[in-house]
Amino acid sequence: MYKRDELKALKKEFWIEFANYCDSLSKQGKHKSFILYNTKIKGIELKFDATREGAFVILEVNLSNDETRLEKFEQLQACRSFFATEFPDNLIWEANFTRSCGTRVSRIYIQQADMDIHRRDQWPLFHQFLATNMVKMERVFFEIRDIIA
Repeated sequence: MYKRDELKALKKEFWIEFANYCDSLSKQGKHKSFILYNTKIKGIELKFDATREGAFVILEVNLSNDETRLEKFEQLQACRSFFATEFPDNLIWEANFTRSCGTRVSRIYIQQADMDIHRRDQWPLFHQFLATNMVKMERVFFEIRDIIA
């Protein structure tokens, strides 16, 4: 079991190694920087997460007004065919997801379970999953950006 400071250091090292992994892909011409929070659409963000439950690549709607958030989520649902091109069967759609801090958001995400960020030997699998699927998520986002803006 990790202490709080040890867990913080582990996660920091994980994300530094992920950044290095992405840099190595960039040098090979296989990758660019991810847009993540800079989508230019209010309340829409692309996110990574790595936990004891697995790896996640997320498109999140985090508008404070529930009605507006759900309307935006409905717009995204209307674009399911775009998502299906990149993610044929494995996307999870959650209109009402509650973060650990209590904030309610809507999410579309792909998860790779059976991985644990505490297991350093699995980090290469995490890194590959995160980078590969974020490229796909961004590709879909750029296709639908004007539709959902």
